[in-house]
Amino acid sequence: MPRATTRGSPDAYKQAEVAATFGIRAPYEIDETFPTGDIFPTGTKTPFYGAVVVQDGTDRRLESMEWGVPTQIPSKRDPGVKLTKYVTNVRNLQSTFWRSMLTTPARRCLVPVTSFSEYGLKPGEDGKKPLHWFDVPSRPLFAFAGIWRPTERGNAYGFLTTEPNAIVAPIHPKAMPVILHDDDYGRWLTGAWDDVKELVSPYPSQLMRVDQPVD
Repeated sequence: MPRATTRGSPDAYKQAEVAATFGIRAPYEIDETFPTGDIFPTGTKTPFYGAVVVQDGTDRRLESMEWGVPTQIPSKRDPGVKLTKYVTNVRNLQSTFWRSMLTTPARRCLVPVTSFSEYGLKPGEDGKKPLHWFDVPSRPLFAFAGIWRPTERGNAYGFLTTEPNAIVAPIHPKAMPVILHDDDYGRWLTGAWDDVKELVSPYPSQLMRVDQPVD
């Protein structure tokens, strides 16, 4: 499962860096820093919280939300019983549940990322699958295409996935996150769905890098 993280980056980002990257309205003094947990999902147990960029009229702002949109699925033991599943990454864009957010620009968001990880297909000598990290060398801070909605526990978000590109597929052939180009941030946040759905596509593999697996 892809995870947004600050691996390989400073422990905190200056407000000016984040504001400049995503064109947000600065909610703090310009020389203050964001602790890592204020932007990127952290912790070892749910719920995870992270900050996403949302459109607010003609401005953009950061908002802290829970990572994982709750949805109801039938129990495998008893299909008549509904269980709550928190979906962190979204692939089935034809689902009416997700389309209600996708087709509403106000329900789209940017998910700040410095890198993401995927487990390899085969276990290593220690019997564990190696963890591989991906980033975009020319863009220390970039964004996944995200969607969000209000829930009983507060606002929650997930990010979109698509077919993997040539660098991700050998490690995770199922999917990869939808990475947006800088010039497409405004389109994703404000455009009509028919005009932005083409953005749901693999990011160019030649612009990415994968690290050696770590224990």
